[in-house]
Amino acid sequence: MDGPFFSLSPYHVLLAGCGLAIVLAYWLPRFFSGREPAASALLILGGLLSFGLLPGVPEAFSPLDRPGFWQYASEFAVIVALFGTGLRIDRLTGKGKWTPTVRLLAIAMPLCIVAVVVFGTAIGLTLAGAVLLAAVMAPTDPVLAADVQVGPPLEGGEHPVRLALTAEAGLNDGLAFPFVYLAIFIVAAQGAAGEWIGEWFGLYVVYKIGVGVLCGIAAGWLLGKVLFGLPKANPLARTGTGVIALAGVLLTYGATELVEGYGFIAAFVMGLVLRRAEADHEYHARLHSFSEALEHAVTAILLVLIGGTIPALWPYLDWQHAALGLALIFLIRPISGMLALAGTNLSLKQRGVVAFFGVRGLGSIYYMAYAGSQLDLVDEGALWATVVFTILVSTVVHGLSAGSLVWAATHDDDEPRPKDA
Repeated sequence: MDGPFFSLSPYHVLLAGCGLAIVLAYWLPRFFSGREPAASALLILGGLLSFGLLPGVPEAFSPLDRPGFWQYASEFAVIVALFGTGLRIDRLTGKGKWTPTVRLLAIAMPLCIVAVVVFGTAIGLTLAGAVLLAAVMAPTDPVLAADVQVGPPLEGGEHPVRLALTAEAGLNDGLAFPFVYLAIFIVAAQGAAGEWIGEWFGLYVVYKIGVGVLCGIAAGWLLGKVLFGLPKANPLARTGTGVIALAGVLLTYGATELVEGYGFIAAFVMGLVLRRAEADHEYHARLHSFSEALEHAVTAILLVLIGGTIPALWPYLDWQHAALGLALIFLIRPISGMLALAGTNLSLKQRGVVAFFGVRGLGSIYYMAYAGSQLDLVDEGALWATVVFTILVSTVVHGLSAGSLVWAATHDDDEPRPKDA
């Protein structure tokens, strides 16, 4: 036998550290407060403590050196979350049901992008860098926002606050992509904007969004037929497994990307459409449970690894970039959200809660990694540091306040509050 009997394999240290950080992140809140854990921030901090202090580990997972790993890992987590987000929406119709969501997407999101671009250029970012950072930070996250979204299929009682946050998170990941491409065009442009703006709008806005929606509709309808109708004597929905959720996501996303559509949009729309097939069938709950468990497992590991990369990115974070991240969470998103929701049927308190919960997470990691794999970015370290810092702050602030604030916005003031809220 070669080598010492007891040796520290980096791979096994990684596995043990991930497992320990995940267990503690879910156990500690119950131990100290008895409440349902808001684990996202603890997972990142657990990764920081487990791996951030080990020599060479932060650099080994640094997104500056390995954007491909972060691109594909976060992409997988996001598409699974988007499908689950679409699947959990029980009802699509109702007077004014989608008005808050439409306003958040059409007003709040562009306002956030413009504000971040202005702030970014003011602190010295190039125009392309500011546009890219604005696009990366624009979408709210379907992965980390589960605590403020509607419940699983067939649960019912979809409150307008939760529905607005759910539908917004489901759609704006895909709708941020055109702005990422806009930054890429600005970097690569050799001539005036008039020479490429038509291509950007026609292909990367109109075509890709349209194809994403159509592919999602077609895939959801087809999978619904396969699950519940063919063959009639023994449909696939009778099976005990929910792995079909993963198969449907992979098929929909891959096929949409092959025809140059936005797969993020298709994954969410596919979940929405599939949910309409045999809407009261209990198999929808099984599909959702499987996708949710898979999403949580992948997300937990990625958040631990994000925490482990913080020491490698920390030197790139200065006070101006930290201020931008804080401004997005505490000023830009809340103000944009309140402006967008003015005139809706939501109360002032409800509008405030929806505007405040602009959770940032793995969607931003994906977009930043994607851009890093496409371009040689100026100040890439500062951009990455800003994104990870903003996610960390978001998980702490939104994670710790989600239960109480969302409960207060969705229940009467005199209604007794459960211990978990």
